[in-house]
Amino acid sequence: MKYKTLGRTGIQVSEICLGTMTWGTQNSEAEAHEQMSYAVEQGVNFFDTAELYPVTPAGPETRGLTEDYIGTWLKASGKRDDIVVATKVSGPGRPYIRNGTPASPKTMREALETSLKRLQTDYVDLYQMHWPNRGHYGFRNSWTYDPSGQDRKAVPEELLAILEALGDFVKEGKVRAIGLSNDTAWGVMTMLSIAEKHGLPRLASIQNEYNFLYRQFDLDLSEIAHHEHVGLLAYSPLAAGLMTGKYLNGAKPEGSRLSINGDLGGRYTEYQEPAVAAYAKLAKAHGLDLAQMQIAFSLTRPFMTSVIIGATNMQQLKTNIGAKDVKLSAEVLAGIANLHKMYPAPI
Repeated sequence: MKYKTLGRTGIQVSEICLGTMTWGTQNSEAEAHEQMSYAVEQGVNFFDTAELYPVTPAGPETRGLTEDYIGTWLKASGKRDDIVVATKVSGPGRPYIRNGTPASPKTMREALETSLKRLQTDYVDLYQMHWPNRGHYGFRNSWTYDPSGQDRKAVPEELLAILEALGDFVKEGKVRAIGLSNDTAWGVMTMLSIAEKHGLPRLASIQNEYNFLYRQFDLDLSEIAHHEHVGLLAYSPLAAGLMTGKYLNGAKPEGSRLSINGDLGGRYTEYQEPAVAAYAKLAKAHGLDLAQMQIAFSLTRPFMTSVIIGATNMQQLKTNIGAKDVKLSAEVLAGIANLHKMYPAPI
């Protein structure tokens, strides 16, 4: 396992991060514990969660269970000091999370204190804003994204208040580093500028989606990652399972995310099928597992800090972690580049 530095923090994280959003619905507590133990044996030292999880599907009855399961494992294993734990505070729009209100210093503190209790720890290593208050193009919103209605004065003031709250958490020793998720190039640069001006904590990372079917990060955000050391924590590296090939030709395996969530968060459209089939053909031609080819490619990206994998069974977990040992040939990389030109934005 390789390790990388989280931003400019000095915190070392494994290039494979264990994602946890299925724990509490598709996975039991015992299965979650088994996954964590195996991942750590393979060198993974980075777990990612959120107060919202699980999200397969999301709902008020199960919210927080994922953090609960991590907490019981940390307590039983005694490995808290060995694990970099990342969690997130939700943005607006979920009625069952603080009545759907935007993130604010007050709600952020409520969220953090609750997460700490669930995780059975005194601190989180990385605390992230799950999505911004002002709107964003994540979660399939890129087709309707329009920032023209944002208040040019109010939004920066709101970001300052958020950073001040995060700064308080850091001073109190409850948070070691901070990050964003589902945010934009403007959001990152504005937060960096505010932090520098006011002596507040600096962003260490941004957690956005990245896979063969969704590569917006290759553009402006990759330049920010390079110059500002705000690396990508890539979520949905297999596009919610599409990049395993298991949904090709209309297949819908029992118990799979597609059988539960319907459209895979807007990813399961008519446009993805030809692209997935083409990548599957490329992998087969070179004797590669499609999922491992996808993750291995993501690990080659210069802006990548860690790829957040997820699994609902141990075989999936072993396959995904095993991608760290897969080296892609120049021919495979050229094939991937050609397919990206043919299918630049299929989801």
